[in-house]
Amino acid sequence: MLTLLGGSASVGLAGCSALLSGDDEEEETDFEVSEHADKAQAAWERIVNNPGPDAKETRTEAYIEIEEAVRDDMVLLPLFHNKREFFWYDNVDIPKVGSLGRSYLQHNRTTVDGDTELNLISASFDELDPVMSTDSASSEVITQLYETLTAYPAGVTEVENKLIESFETSEDGLTWTFTLKDDVQFHDGRELTADDVKYSFRRLAESEYSERTNFVTESTDGLGIEHETDDEGGVVPDSLGIEIVDDRTFEITLHSPNPTVLEVLTYTGFAIVPEGTVGDIEGYDGEVSHDEFRTDMANGTGPFEFDEFNPGEGMRVVRNDNYYGTVASVESVHWSINEDPESKFTYAMEKNADFFEIPTSQYDPDLIDAETDDRGRESGTYGEFENGETTNYLAIPELSTFYFAFNVTNVPRPVRQAVAYVTNHEEMINDILLNRGFEAFSFTPRSMWPTGQDGYEDWVDEWPYGVNETDRESAADVLEEAGFTEDDPFEMKAETYESSPAFGDMAELIRKKLSGIGVEVDTQVTNFSTLQQNGEDGSLEMYSLGWGWSWPDVAYGHFGFEPKNTDTSKMPNEANGYYLDWQANLEDEA
Repeated sequence: MLTLLGGSASVGLAGCSALLSGDDEEEETDFEVSEHADKAQAAWERIVNNPGPDAKETRTEAYIEIEEAVRDDMVLLPLFHNKREFFWYDNVDIPKVGSLGRSYLQHNRTTVDGDTELNLISASFDELDPVMSTDSASSEVITQLYETLTAYPAGVTEVENKLIESFETSEDGLTWTFTLKDDVQFHDGRELTADDVKYSFRRLAESEYSERTNFVTESTDGLGIEHETDDEGGVVPDSLGIEIVDDRTFEITLHSPNPTVLEVLTYTGFAIVPEGTVGDIEGYDGEVSHDEFRTDMANGTGPFEFDEFNPGEGMRVVRNDNYYGTVASVESVHWSINEDPESKFTYAMEKNADFFEIPTSQYDPDLIDAETDDRGRESGTYGEFENGETTNYLAIPELSTFYFAFNVTNVPRPVRQAVAYVTNHEEMINDILLNRGFEAFSFTPRSMWPTGQDGYEDWVDEWPYGVNETDRESAADVLEEAGFTEDDPFEMKAETYESSPAFGDMAELIRKKLSGIGVEVDTQVTNFSTLQQNGEDGSLEMYSLGWGWSWPDVAYGHFGFEPKNTDTSKMPNEANGYYLDWQANLEDEA
């Protein structure tokens, strides 16, 4: 899911000729044909067409080819894999978060001595509908309200049953039979049944509001449930291979064996809502409108219930006293929505936040006193702060990749490559992040690299833009060949989001390095929701974002690179890839 930080001239020109001429009116031209886009598309199709365990080698080769295409076309520049750090005061006791991050953390086991409310800080989000959630901010809140069939406890990469009591699989691996836990209730007192599960899965597959239909229908990056499609490629209503056996038992039929079913089911979009809550799929009128369901209510099985949500301001949930599991100690959880790093730090120093992160501008690694556990997490203390407090400290090597990326229809390839040539990963991590991250020369994290650690080392050795160096000469050469010079530069807007000023600093560093050799960069800061909207509108040029793995599977990150899935004109429902518009470079699209 999208995650936040605390990724000859005729050949290279991807946009229209107005980019070169400087004219106010755009002229009609063809987009470039890129063999790299076609390579990525063909590789993804091989992955999709070879889902079984016997085809692992085929998929591995295809994963590497996708990484090569991304690198060689430079549609996305990986910067770092995140080292996520958390700080909390001594009166707070909170479960130890794992490498999948805090969006999996339910707060029914968090305690706050001397207070009845847990106070947190969140980035902006504007929906509570699980099928619309694609970012870590909304997912963290939804996890308190709704639950999935399986879960990663506190983000630790060991999947466990959540709403299910047990499961069985057929010998051919195509049929999965699940039995729900007994006496689980929704917040309104209704009993959880298998019909609720089918309805929730149908919404993820069929609703016009769903942004992850492929997680239901495709086996490569989802479950791969059998289904029928209509003439437009959509799921035929009520055609999913889900059979209700009785109130607590249901069967799912897949179109091919899938060993990652339990992992995929942990995703927020598979959270269970009561049957018929909203009428956005055939056969249901809905008890409430979708607008109300999206922001004004929630009715899940989670340890907390909806209290109030004011988008852009704050969110509060209250304890579910009838929760089937461990009933929360705190009476409520409140998130203050704030994307200004210095303001958030002041908020935390005034003890308005119990569990928080701190900006690099206020960070001093010498104040850490921690030990590393067998999962690579550093835990101990940090301090003291300016308010005289020494806090608890936890650092996790998160399964995430943060990056600069480009809409290829707005930024030509020589410019994208020039950005890569002048990017010194080590410099950025040491000087801007203060070592709060790990160098990323691939989108896939090192620990998940398809050919293992030796294969990853070979990959880094072959990085064509120079490893940890600023190569202005090569950048100038590729720009000059495309016709961009100091006297006639390409002008590019680089958008970063305000809750992560480190990206703004990185963009500014790149701006300085490119200035005078053929690219002039205008750095702009916006909030996270606006950046997402600009991405879906296709108006981004160069931008910063991050991707966090919801389960450790290479395909879960790579589905967003399928060129046909990066078509922003079809987002967010018909396409849900990265904001690249890479399909414009395909031979059959150009």
